[in-house]
Amino acid sequence: MITRRTVFEHRFVDSAPEVLDDGVLYVSIPYATALHRCACGCGNEIVTPISRTGWCLTFDGVSVTLHPSIGNWNQPCRSHYFIRQNRIQWARDRAPETPARRTEPTGGHPTGALGQRWGALAGRLRPVAAAAWAWLRRHLPGGKRP
Repeated sequence: MITRRTVFEHRFVDSAPEVLDDGVLYVSIPYATALHRCACGCGNEIVTPISRTGWCLTFDGVSVTLHPSIGNWNQPCRSHYFIRQNRIQWARDRAPETPARRTEPTGGHPTGALGQRWGALAGRLRPVAAAAWAWLRRHLPGGKRP
């Protein structure tokens, strides 16, 4: 019988163990990665990269929080949950035709379309910022260069 978890224990490790224990969130600071077996009990190994564009891990000295949610859209279980202060908070399952707000742990740009739009906007603003910086260097005292 498969049992959904309600709590995870966290363990800080240098590298991933050969076998992941159920109910344990392994955190590897050197590899900036968190690993665990799916909280639904199906046994799938879930890998979440920790970075500015991936997941964010918070340790309060007692428990860990992983943000954003874990959405296992590519797994048969399609489970979706949050890990907040070592507790599992189950989210409603999204409909298959509804796109995820963020990408799955399997890859892609984690911020999705929003990140792509922001990147396009930043690319258009780069020449404007360069021109403004050049103007400031010419007009501010001590900014002129020989």
